Amino acid sequence: MSSFRRKPESIVYVTAGNNLIPDQVRNDKMGIFRLFASSSLFAMQQKYSRIFLKPGREASLRRGHPWLFSGAVLSVEGRPEPGDVVVAATHKRESLALGFYNPRCDIVFRLLTTNMDETIDESFWIRKIRTAMELREKVIPRGTNACRLINAEGDGMPGLIVDRYDRYLVFSIATAGIEKNREVVLDGLLREINPEGIYERSEGRARQLEGLEDRIGCAHGNFPGTAEITENGLHFRVDMLTGQKTGFFLDQRSNREIVEKFSDQATCLNAFSYTGAFSVYCARGGAKRVISVDSSEAANETARWNLESNGFSPHEYPIVRADVFSYLRETDERFDIMILDPPAFAKAKKDVAKAARAYKDVNLQAVRRIRDGGILATFSCSNYIDEDLFGKIVAGAVRDAGKTARLLQTLGPGPDHPTNLAHPEGRYLKGLLLHIST
Repeated sequence: MSSFRRKPESIVYVTAGNNLIPDQVRNDKMGIFRLFASSSLFAMQQKYSRIFLKPGREASLRRGHPWLFSGAVLSVEGRPEPGDVVVAATHKRESLALGFYNPRCDIVFRLLTTNMDETIDESFWIRKIRTAMELREKVIPRGTNACRLINAEGDGMPGLIVDRYDRYLVFSIATAGIEKNREVVLDGLLREINPEGIYERSEGRARQLEGLEDRIGCAHGNFPGTAEITENGLHFRVDMLTGQKTGFFLDQRSNREIVEKFSDQATCLNAFSYTGAFSVYCARGGAKRVISVDSSEAANETARWNLESNGFSPHEYPIVRADVFSYLRETDERFDIMILDPPAFAKAKKDVAKAARAYKDVNLQAVRRIRDGGILATFSCSNYIDEDLFGKIVAGAVRDAGKTARLLQTLGPGPDHPTNLAHPEGRYLKGLLLHIST
């Protein structure tokens, strides 16, 4: 930053890096502004290494996209290491943004801020955490004590996921940049939230691509492994240590509310039911029969607990351990409502063709078993299956089943999972609410 100091001969100087600039513009407001701006930029450039972009490759950053790929980089000034903060600049040396750098990855730059006067320090992360908390206070409904607290790029913290389950936090780190700031971020969470326990589940392919080893374990306090949460007044048990994602599909809360409204007197099938949250909502909505199908007995056991703790008998709302594809082919039952929420079929770009066939197959079998006038809520959480492709896959399945589908609503995660509007890759969960008829 700039600083003014007075010399004995009463001439005012501006300190800009190692240069002293005399007071030639003391009465020139624009001149002073330019000196402040240039000296601030000079100091910032000294603090952070810079990457220069090929001509035209800055366009995505200017549009608000938070990533730059390795092919966009013309040259690097300095010796930044993976996870360091760098300045992204045009080939004409115009500074554009600060972000995490990792030359090991295709995504070489991840945006932190376009404010070139910003310093990425403890106060920066505290502000980010507080902003994220303030949003959740506005969007989380009453009778709910679990939510996505920090959603990576959607909250300006690329690679950081933090889920809150009542008095406990579960977090994961997927980028070298957040890894370097891990202790500062953890201290901020402790200071702002004061949880009883924090558990880390930093694992998976994303960390491998960033050159990071998996880290799993208790990061703070006492951690019981399971938590009992409430969501819209319903009770659920969460396995925070080994459950899918961080233990519960928090991103489906809004969609469960929607499906509940259609459930009165309906016969429902919850396929890939996991711990049965959609089933519990359907039961509360007045469904006369709900079948939950999942291949995991551990998940099914939790689903039974969830039904019983909300006053619904698993005998009246049966849970079936089975492969969903096989079950749909073999059952003769017809349903008024069907929920399809499968795991990600495409975990890499090379999996897209195979995943598309799997999505079409499961949706085809589902549509064939929905009564005329019934409802299908179908989802994909595969990053590599975008909204347009998913819609085409489901439309093909409906056509092959000889049915007609009317789109009632597009579905996605709730408002505690914000995404950057210019970052479609962040919208991993996409869904369709369809009215099916002959």
